[in-house]
Amino acid sequence: MQQIQAFGADYDEYRRDESRVQGEAESISFPTTEDEVSAILSKLTASGTAVTVQGARTGLAAGAVPHGGHVMNLSHMNRCLGARRGGDGTFYLTVQPGVILSELRKYLANKTVPCTGWADEDLEVLEQLYAAPTQFFPTDPTEASACLGGMAACNASGARSYRYGPMRPHVSALRVVLADGDVVALKRGEVHARGRALTLETVGGRCILVPLPAYTMPASKNASGYYAEDNMDAVDLFIGSDGTLGVITQLELRLSALPALTWGVNCFFMDERSALDATIAMRDRLPRATALEYFDGDALDVLRSQRERSAAFSSLPAVPKSYAACVYVELECDDAGQAAADLRLLGDLLDQCGSSPAYTWVARTDVDRERQRFFRHAVPESVNMLIDERRRTDPSITKLGSDMSVPNERLHEVVALYRGTLAQAGLQSAAWGHIGNNHLHVNILPRNAQEYAAGKRLFAQWAREVTAMGGAVSAEHGVGKIKRDFLRIMYGDQAIAQMANTKAALDPQGIMGRGNLFDEDELDAAAARAKGGEL
Repeated sequence: MQQIQAFGADYDEYRRDESRVQGEAESISFPTTEDEVSAILSKLTASGTAVTVQGARTGLAAGAVPHGGHVMNLSHMNRCLGARRGGDGTFYLTVQPGVILSELRKYLANKTVPCTGWADEDLEVLEQLYAAPTQFFPTDPTEASACLGGMAACNASGARSYRYGPMRPHVSALRVVLADGDVVALKRGEVHARGRALTLETVGGRCILVPLPAYTMPASKNASGYYAEDNMDAVDLFIGSDGTLGVITQLELRLSALPALTWGVNCFFMDERSALDATIAMRDRLPRATALEYFDGDALDVLRSQRERSAAFSSLPAVPKSYAACVYVELECDDAGQAAADLRLLGDLLDQCGSSPAYTWVARTDVDRERQRFFRHAVPESVNMLIDERRRTDPSITKLGSDMSVPNERLHEVVALYRGTLAQAGLQSAAWGHIGNNHLHVNILPRNAQEYAAGKRLFAQWAREVTAMGGAVSAEHGVGKIKRDFLRIMYGDQAIAQMANTKAALDPQGIMGRGNLFDEDELDAAAARAKGGEL
């Protein structure tokens, strides 16, 4: 069995993730197989030890930050395990949870998927995959160093979710080790709930009745708590569960054919309202748009500053001061003629919305698209650098980044909410993100502890008002520990108790992902209900 090791100074980096929150643990393990995961969990369950599951630790909601007990890091479970082809010609790839997204992209692009130990039938499918048009995995969070298990844990999405949706629909099968070491093996389409009651059969032969929460999920982009709807597929429960229901040890991913041609267009605007109006028009008139991304005036100012201050950012294009907003449009087309037609359509749309086709930057080549990618990713990277600089003066502060979404018809309203309350509070900010999904990452940039506290209060206010608009408090980063209170605002006390009952059915002691989604009292109450047969 993989050794459980004492959590000493050598493992200090495993106390935190990209949220900058730091936790504590007593032990750590790095399993390489499902059997090792099962053996470790069996031992920890016997002692009632809390378990935090980690991968690459790229999350922003502190879901991978340990809450005492044990850290199970899955980064060594990084093998590709097999491939199959569906009756409709679709390719599927089975991977361990520690496979890194950027590595998966390289495997598929270069047709070099590691296949040591594969069965003959899987190798035959792999040959077919290599002979077919190049395949890719559409889910694309900003951080390509994320591991696939972590992406499933928070139902990650990214820019292309405008067309392709989040992680959930692209996962066709899972294997999950439960807290007691038993395993659930699920294939999409095979196991469904009856209403809001789900029965799972484990590999060990047990049947587990899992009550599902009764809430109605928002129609907007959503990664807030457990997926729950009438007659749902069992696979969907575990995607977005924040490591609280078990350990995902295998994922089968549905692949897609790489588009023949991808062009990117940065559209600049003199004012924010015109940018929002243009976004709304693009949704109806650009059916081949894959991504609609946003940068507000403050985000553009961050880029201007970085370009002047740092040699690492000197290759960024100069953005004139007159530009107050930018919408990035990604187009996937069959050929250059189709892309050119879409560009003309986009130009007409910009004219109608008070901008101009002259205020655009079109990337047609791989080199230009890489410069655009650098432009898009430079904003969050620059903000992180700014906050790290301020933390050297006041370690109590961190970046405060929102992850909320609203329905389409509420876009102007939610942006007005952000602008009005930020101005009233006198807080510095920068906003960017997935405006096609009405999902902006509004980042408050506190300069001291007082501003940090004010920013946290403002986030709570936004959570209440976004919920009232029919939105979600977390659209793609999951809830983890940071947004736990927001989840209660969104769903209410009764729904949170129902979620805790769902967890208790699969994890009666409440050891998995302790601190994520639920506070201690809620977990303990659910555990007591499970022990008393009240679920």
